[in-house]
Amino acid sequence: MEQQRQRVTVVTGGSRGIGAAVCVRLAADGHDVAVGYRADAAAAEAAAEAVRAAGRRCVTVAVDTADEAAVDRLFATAAAELGPVTGLVNNAGVSGPNGRLADADAEGMRRAVDVNVTGYLLCARRAVRDMARTGGGAVVNVSSAAATLGSPGQYVHYAATKAAVDAMTVGLAKEVAADGIRVNCVAPGIIRTGFHQDPERPAKLAGTIPLGRPGQAEEIAGAVSWLLSDDASYATGAILRVAGGI
Repeated sequence: MEQQRQRVTVVTGGSRGIGAAVCVRLAADGHDVAVGYRADAAAAEAAAEAVRAAGRRCVTVAVDTADEAAVDRLFATAAAELGPVTGLVNNAGVSGPNGRLADADAEGMRRAVDVNVTGYLLCARRAVRDMARTGGGAVVNVSSAAATLGSPGQYVHYAATKAAVDAMTVGLAKEVAADGIRVNCVAPGIIRTGFHQDPERPAKLAGTIPLGRPGQAEEIAGAVSWLLSDDASYATGAILRVAGGI
């Protein structure tokens, strides 16, 4: 069924880091892409140009994924410009305050929950509503190894939001399987991106990773693309850890 349709995938947080790498990889693998971004229009357009350079269509949409109306606008624009949405990569996320939980400010924690949990739920809700009407599809949630490691001393609240993403993946996969929709998750470890407050953190932690190095965004993008592909047609409810062994 999916082979008969052009793949149209919404990528939230698609302007930088893992999200931008996912957009480029999906374009190489034949997807048209809707790049959802929060504020950096120039970075989003750069990602879009990379998609177009691969011969695929692309649209960029500014979106706060914690805002229901903005999420609806993202999916409506994707469908209007590119066609029925067949895939969602739930990637937009924030770390919130960095440090011990006892020192974290409540507003920062709330924002992390709003984006990392409510935002994922709102995007997945809209995606499955649309996909159930148009022939099925696939959702890939980007979680984190922090969901099981807990991130003590750094951002326990962030780890908690990613544990919620894992639970959401398992539950939603069971809920929508009969609608022809697969829901899976990629859990990255320490990846070289601009996500880290300390740009040197990935290199500093290399010795704690069994493979001896931090990962690259492109390595996460490959896993995401596989889960969206027909090669993963029997995978749903899976949490694929891509974390160098941690």
